[in-house]
Amino acid sequence: MQHRTLTLNYLELDSPSDLPAQDLELLHSARNAAIDAYAPYSGFRVGAAVLLDDGTVVKGNNQENAAFPSGLCAERVALFAAAAQYPAQKVVAIAITAISREGEINEPIPPCGACRQVMQETESRTGQSLRVIMAGNAGKVIILDSAANLLPFAFTFKISPNES
Repeated sequence: MQHRTLTLNYLELDSPSDLPAQDLELLHSARNAAIDAYAPYSGFRVGAAVLLDDGTVVKGNNQENAAFPSGLCAERVALFAAAAQYPAQKVVAIAITAISREGEINEPIPPCGACRQVMQETESRTGQSLRVIMAGNAGKVIILDSAANLLPFAFTFKISPNES
């Protein structure tokens, strides 16, 4: 038996204002998406914005449904929309944030496990790291250089090129 150590490398900024301009714009797009989320049951509106390698930004937000769990998370909405509308483009970054009717969120909003798996597979499929930017309404921002840092033991399944 061997004990191993898992190290997570990430950048933590004190405030969204410390972000580079392109990342701050992406975070603003995620916040705008969160405003339009359909979250009548939880009141927790999540927004995501993905940046494609050609500069296109695709937004997504959580979509709840009375027949829970038929809704979908913002991250998957944005990633699936990007893949459907721009299949030749690679996703290079995703920004995630939320708005709550319960009050201001001052901590970064991490994706759920299912979204982490989709982000990881997006990375695997495109062969490119996916930069992850997580923030609340105020306070610190966490940035990861790769979605693999969110899910170090991701489920993987290799398909042959003619099956994709």
